[in-house]
Amino acid sequence: MQLPTTFEALIEESQQLDLYKKLIHQLNKDLKLANIDLDFHEEILPSSLKLLLHETVYKLIQEKFIEYLNLLYIIDVPEKSIEQLDGSDTLKLSDDVSFLILKREWQKVWFRHQY
Repeated sequence: MQLPTTFEALIEESQQLDLYKKLIHQLNKDLKLANIDLDFHEEILPSSLKLLLHETVYKLIQEKFIEYLNLLYIIDVPEKSIEQLDGSDTLKLSDDVSFLILKREWQKVWFRHQY
């Protein structure tokens, strides 16, 4: 499996394979497991999804770091990927982490669809 390298490529691939709604469902499921009070409607625009997820991750990093780590653990974002990010700019970090979260959720949905 070749993982998308940008948010736009990820969304495009999920829509081409008609798996965008399943991606949203998977994300909602894992957010609920992590006790994060955020539930995306399955018809959410990709731009809104990106913005809301980015905002939520930013707030978690700033205000609720333990919950942020718990979310990464539940979604199973690779620790190596997180370690490679530059943590000096929290806004950029939260954007990068948001993409890593969506990328991992996409992997789960794609594998379930393929196998």
